[in-house]
Amino acid sequence: MNKVLDEIIDLMKGAGTRQIETGVPGLSKIKGDIPAHQLAALYEPMIGFTVQGTKILSIGERSINLNGPSYFVLPVHVPATASVHPDRDGRPYMSLGLKLNQNVLQSLLRDLPDNLIPTASEHFVACEMDVELMEAWLRLLRLSKTTRDIPALAPVYEREILYRVLMGPQGWHLRQFGLRESNLSKISQVVNWFRNNFTKPVDIGEMASKSGMAINTFHRQFKRATGLSPIQFQKQLRLLEARNLIAFEGYPVASAAYQVGYQSPSQFNREYSRFFGLSPARDTDNLRRIESMRD
Repeated sequence: MNKVLDEIIDLMKGAGTRQIETGVPGLSKIKGDIPAHQLAALYEPMIGFTVQGTKILSIGERSINLNGPSYFVLPVHVPATASVHPDRDGRPYMSLGLKLNQNVLQSLLRDLPDNLIPTASEHFVACEMDVELMEAWLRLLRLSKTTRDIPALAPVYEREILYRVLMGPQGWHLRQFGLRESNLSKISQVVNWFRNNFTKPVDIGEMASKSGMAINTFHRQFKRATGLSPIQFQKQLRLLEARNLIAFEGYPVASAAYQVGYQSPSQFNREYSRFFGLSPARDTDNLRRIESMRD
């Protein structure tokens, strides 16, 4: 297992503190002392592999310690914050990410008996990386050095990673992502609506009705999938967008607040400070300074 991990680390030497694509569809890599503001983002459906070091990922009220080597599954888009740290020997944080492709997963699920996949999973947890799964990641990552092989072999190795995750502690959640009529898929549709309409008022009753759920069931399923209530989810999307508007597009604080759907600048300031730990003006000044030093 150590030899496999050492080769993965060697193949990631070219990674930096901004996420970069590897040339293999859906596979990205990142390494080093990544600024916390970059890690506060809307995370897409993915399997994340912490190769080395530690990532502390906070989703709603829950924080997950991802100590390398380990993996986690995010089956829906979720707003989250995070920090990364070197390992105990001072070696830099490294991670790989594989975007979830629902079509690939559906094709795999059609070839598997239903009773083969676990029927329940704890959500948002770090999972131990066994040697078979790590070898599948290595095979996929090696393709970044033999690009002519990507069209033929990347789908095979991606499918193997999905299969091995399906058989693991997060298999049930991954399976729900692949089933179009599952509650998770219905919640994913609501999440996609939020991503495009987070400035608009929310009618929870209407959302629940369109999802075919009672309001209480809808609330429960939404929080199970995202770690947040619908209102919290919307609020965090608004705050993330406002942060970008103020820091990188030159919006005054009050204008950014109105732009993302707040009616009260004072409420915006309170909620921004609670989420990011600093006032909008101080936080975005820090962001601009950090980014100017990196460029």
